[in-house]
Order: sequence, then structure tokens, then C-alpha cells
Amino acid sequence: MFNNVGALDRVIRLILAGVLLYLGLNIYASSALGIGLAIAALIPALTAILGSCTLYGLLGINTQKPNRNPQS
Repeated sequence: MFNNVGALDRVIRLILAGVLLYLGLNIYASSALGIGLAIAALIPALTAILGSCTLYGLLGINTQKPNRNPQS
């Protein structure tokens, strides 16, 4: 798996996932919007945890810093 999500990008995605989850479970609880927000929180959370974003791959975006010490 190709990692294309950098550290700052991961933090932003985790914060976004937390906000979406909070809104879904607390503010809009027991509604279709709340369920949708809670499910939508999975996408940024998983991409942050795995470090790979399919959309970034399709668009050729890479926020990961290059490895300075390649091991041969």
C-alpha cells in the first residue's frame, strides 16, 4: 500500500472525523443526518489511520515528506 498522506494531513483528518462523529452522535442524534455524519466520519478516520487516500492517488497528490535516508 502506498502511503500518500502526511503527518499534518493525518491530524487534520482525525480532527475532522472527531467533529463529524461528535455532530452525528450528540448534536443530531436520533436523526438520519446524525447517522449519516457518524458514518461519514469513518472515511477521514480510516484514511488518517491507514495513511493512504485513494482520491489523492487518483489526483497524483502526495503530502507525505520524502524519505531522506533510503536504505539500500
